[in-house]
Amino acid sequence: MPGPSIDRRHALIAPLAGAAGFMIPAARAAEVNGRATARGTCSTPRDATARTQYGPVRGYLDDGVYTFKGIPYGADTGGENRWLPAKPPRRWTEDFHALSFGPNCPQTLHDFRAVEHTFLQQWTDGFPGEDMLRLNIWTPSLSGNRPVMVYFHGGGFSFGSSYELASHDGAQMARHHDVVQVSLNHRLNVLGFLDLRDVGGAAYEESVNVSMTDCTAALRWVQENIGRFGGDPDKVMIYGQSGGGSKVTTLLGMRSGKGLIHRAAAQSGGGGALPDAEQSRDFAKRLLQRLGIGSTDIAALQKIDWKPLFEAGNALADEINGPRGPMGPAMTPRVGWNPTLDGRVIDVRSFSEVAPAVSRDVPFMVGNTSEEGMRWGYNPPEPQWRADLTKQMGAAKADRLIAAMKVAHPEKSVRTLAYGVQGLANRNRVQDMVRLKHAQGGAPVYQYLFQFQSPQLGGVAGAWHTADLAFCFDNVARCAQGTGNGADAQRLGRTMATAWASFARTGNPGQPSLAWAPSDPVRCQTMVFDVNSRMVDDPEGPARRILLG
Repeated sequence: MPGPSIDRRHALIAPLAGAAGFMIPAARAAEVNGRATARGTCSTPRDATARTQYGPVRGYLDDGVYTFKGIPYGADTGGENRWLPAKPPRRWTEDFHALSFGPNCPQTLHDFRAVEHTFLQQWTDGFPGEDMLRLNIWTPSLSGNRPVMVYFHGGGFSFGSSYELASHDGAQMARHHDVVQVSLNHRLNVLGFLDLRDVGGAAYEESVNVSMTDCTAALRWVQENIGRFGGDPDKVMIYGQSGGGSKVTTLLGMRSGKGLIHRAAAQSGGGGALPDAEQSRDFAKRLLQRLGIGSTDIAALQKIDWKPLFEAGNALADEINGPRGPMGPAMTPRVGWNPTLDGRVIDVRSFSEVAPAVSRDVPFMVGNTSEEGMRWGYNPPEPQWRADLTKQMGAAKADRLIAAMKVAHPEKSVRTLAYGVQGLANRNRVQDMVRLKHAQGGAPVYQYLFQFQSPQLGGVAGAWHTADLAFCFDNVARCAQGTGNGADAQRLGRTMATAWASFARTGNPGQPSLAWAPSDPVRCQTMVFDVNSRMVDDPEGPARRILLG
């Protein structure tokens, strides 16, 4: 089967892979309790092979975890396949060497100028390409019937990848929590959200939401193949952070996802006001005019380089949408790189206007971090912070908010408190989603607040956006640059990862050492994850409600 295009780096290392990795005699492949012995902790034994419906995939064994990276769940989306629903990959007969991550959707790369933020998150960009319909699997065994945890990455709907952050690695969840961990890449930005029905005809009826149909294609692949990796196709949890949380709530409203999803969690994201079909149709028409492309010239769109297409779309979206509000996701529809209420793929504004009936019986977990607004370059003295808030909400409200935050957290610096305003706004979105889910009277909803304060860089960054991932993936040690990897962090990581795995396994994130009650919109029962994790009714309630007034 054809793999990604070969660049100079791949050409140099490809001959070495066969010579060094796959010629080990079988006699040296002996293992004890699933762990390699003579060869060390990482090996490429022949039994690290699973047979998918498209052909055999061969991974590697790393300290007791079978690891497969870059498995195709769909064909290359470039050229004539642009904006069409994902096609199945071509079948293959020889082992597909699933040893490294696949391409990411073309996107604006991380500029690495915010070195402190990059340090905390341990960011990597990978490499772009339109053959990006790939997924990754970590499993403790290729046999068995384990819960499956499918993670959707953040980055809004415009950028990001399954491996952009060190915290995304799934080995620890497989190693310590007896689950099968999955992550994936899919189409984003202009390649995932452009209404071309009028340009290309009926074949492009789903083009405006093809990013989301990629996600359901991946979930169908999981349903059909994960049993060969030791997973239970009837016990699949989807979860995501930031934009990944919005992917989760969108999938919960898609009829095509019914039966593929059995638990779901949205972390620091979810909901959102989707534009309607006419808005997205008009956006696409104006974009073609701006590019000088004929109204039915689909071939020209499929040949154009990604960057000018993306940049023209960004400029047009900015003109149409205007500035984004300061307190989180806009609750008015915005055209551009996000799903569309097209009535075909998506027919409800899921967890924005309604908790969708199609996922009524799916247990739901939702939460956020306390310092969602952390930007390292923003370090205001109190007068500046007060002035900034005054511009956004008026002097009286700004004064009340600052006073309430100081009372709640006298231990935090002004800088850290300033980062927490966005966290309060996100808390309000969490309560909206809890209210919608609870009103259904179906499966329970659980909520959390992550407020473990990182000790790094003087301890002022708090619990920034994405900080919870190192803990719920059991990657506290791997992500020591952000967590510090102290005893408190290690203990919290074990607690959170156990909760996420328990939720995948049973639909209840509680554990013997930490009971977790469902939430309702009156008490707002919340699991607070911190040095001392505990249930609290409506943590940060007085301050967050000031934003609503």
